[in-house]
Amino acid sequence: MKRVLLILISASVIISCSGGKKSSGKPGMRGELVPREKSKSFVAERPYGMVAIPGGSFIMGLADEDMTNTPEKAPLTTVTVSSFFMDETETTNAEYRVFINYVRDSIARTLLAEAAGDGGGNGNGAGIADYAYLSKKADNQTPYQEYLESQGGRDGYDESKRLDWSVPLHWTTADYPDVQYAEVLESMYLPKAERINNERVIDTRKLKYSFQWEDVESAVKDKSRGTKYLKKESIAVYPDTTVWIKDFNYAYNEPLYDGYFWHSAYKNYPVVGVTWDQARAYCNFKSKLKSDYNESLKKRKQKPMAFRLPTEAEWEYAARGGLDNATYPWGGPYLIDDRGCYLANFKPKRGTYIEDEKKGTYTYTAPVKQFPKNGYGLYDMAGNVSEWTESPYNNSTYLFSSTLNPYLSNQAYKEVRKVVRGGSWKDVGYMLMTGYRDWERKDSARSYIGFRTVQDIPEGTAKFKRKTK
Repeated sequence: MKRVLLILISASVIISCSGGKKSSGKPGMRGELVPREKSKSFVAERPYGMVAIPGGSFIMGLADEDMTNTPEKAPLTTVTVSSFFMDETETTNAEYRVFINYVRDSIARTLLAEAAGDGGGNGNGAGIADYAYLSKKADNQTPYQEYLESQGGRDGYDESKRLDWSVPLHWTTADYPDVQYAEVLESMYLPKAERINNERVIDTRKLKYSFQWEDVESAVKDKSRGTKYLKKESIAVYPDTTVWIKDFNYAYNEPLYDGYFWHSAYKNYPVVGVTWDQARAYCNFKSKLKSDYNESLKKRKQKPMAFRLPTEAEWEYAARGGLDNATYPWGGPYLIDDRGCYLANFKPKRGTYIEDEKKGTYTYTAPVKQFPKNGYGLYDMAGNVSEWTESPYNNSTYLFSSTLNPYLSNQAYKEVRKVVRGGSWKDVGYMLMTGYRDWERKDSARSYIGFRTVQDIPEGTAKFKRKTK
């Protein structure tokens, strides 16, 4: 009986597998497993103001004579780096002010939304009620937002606290719509008792940017992922304008102290007085700005790769501009061209910060793009201001780090000393060499240290697409 039953079961299996004519897949698939994504190659969109650095290998380190015998010198090593986008110039005052203004506006809008309560305005900024959270404005709520509000938000982000950025802010006192609005906005300014010459200015101590990032190293060790590995930070992001005085106690630098960051005359000059953490906060803001834009499109784009600081290896590779054994970003061992003009902004002689205006020298920093770019299209990879990198400083870094995209994991944020590269306006020519290493404490702000950002390019990218203005 059992044998007859087995034969019947086998026959039914054969009939069910071979008797039908319909495909188990969707029409046109012929029963095959075929991905539904388009087969077109991925094209990376080049971000505005950045250039593509093709991946490759190079000999990392100071190959030229080390006249000072400094411990920063490390043994030569051959490493490989992947492709990435890099800012063609150092981050300027104008670019960093966009960040500052965003932080200022977001704090002001949050204070106004809290004071607005349930809202009820017409949405054009005629009263404080117009600045209520979007969740208080029924017409702007999606079913998903209504659900989240009923659940009390979600971990890490409360959808009910979304700000309505479409309502204009009024910063001129004559345009304040009502008394409540005036009370909230005035809390953003220095108290009268702390003002100099009764000048009404924003209290920069309140300009803090909050963000979070994933501690990947700890998550990998625990073989897990989750919110417990998120690191939350709130960083005061306004540059330290006192660096022009602190760095040079016996020099008259008061004009720079008073206006270098905010004056329009310096808008295209590299931002200085920013710490390593402030530079990281700027990178996070830049990533958020692009991500929010992609989300706002009707046809949503893929989430962009994050912006970040370059690693030490990436910075040196980019500085060499595709040249082997490049002493300086322009290649040769000389600091002037065939016309006698300087190729970078640095200190040419002892006590001489500006030798001759015709030779293109500057007393302090110079506007970006004033000197020739290197082979990759990057400006000021030598001189002007030194630049923060992502990498922690260690004399033996080259000995124990990987030769493929050298990096010391995201635990590097715990290390106090960070590598800075490129030399600055106050340094002699030797410190401008592509292989020269230096470092600074990550909580230090200097009048000669700035930064630029990079963005990864996926390995599967077929080509780069120029971003239109």
